[in-house]
Amino acid sequence: MIMNQRFQDKVVLISGTSSGIGKKAALTFAEQGAKIILSSRNVGLNEELVQKIKNKGGEALYIQADYTNSSAIQKVIQEGVKHFGGLDIAVNNAGIEGTPNVRTADYKESVWDDVIAVNLKGVWLSMKHQIPEMQKRGKGTIINVSSLAGLKGGGAGIGYHASKFGVVGMTKATALEYAKENIRVNAVCPAVIETPMADRAFDTEKKLNFAVAMHPVGRFGTTKEVVDAICWLASEEASFVTGTALAIDGGANL
Repeated sequence: MIMNQRFQDKVVLISGTSSGIGKKAALTFAEQGAKIILSSRNVGLNEELVQKIKNKGGEALYIQADYTNSSAIQKVIQEGVKHFGGLDIAVNNAGIEGTPNVRTADYKESVWDDVIAVNLKGVWLSMKHQIPEMQKRGKGTIINVSSLAGLKGGGAGIGYHASKFGVVGMTKATALEYAKENIRVNAVCPAVIETPMADRAFDTEKKLNFAVAMHPVGRFGTTKEVVDAICWLASEEASFVTGTALAIDGGANL
């Protein structure tokens, strides 16, 4: 059931929709009236999500993609635009964690290459192909999902930190380039959020307790809290906000 009309008839592209923040974003935007283009590698999980959205009266299309491949990303946007008629909002969320808690000298080059390809290059390629469609509309908004690891050092692994710092840098540069064309570009920087990725990273009681303790509020964040921020940045309520990196971190960056 569509809960409100905040994004009525807006076309929203979301990558990394198999689980976690991306999945929650797809459901939330759909509940608020948007038409959703879902994109991720996992066919089964995304087809289930499309059906769930449709069962609630929403509109959604799933297009599989490898977010290290320019042609694949371009195909997602072209097919989505052909189906829904344009592109208004993009949430660039696809990402991988690499190997957390491995120090720089021990970090494998192959892991570095994989993490940078998805988390950094993938976001650049996404914006590269999204912006021309937004220019056709005369406006648009992009929200890139970075991380607290894009604002400070820590134990997430050198590749992950580099990629997420890079996302913040690209967000600011792109926001400045397209501000006069009414295309806003922002980033969200979550700390530890209750997602499958967090489950993999904090797989022992010791790691879990450490992760909770790093948040002054004494808990992990939720996908709802991150998605509420994403939706605000995507909305007209944030029409004067561009180039920001919004920490959603329970005080972890204080």
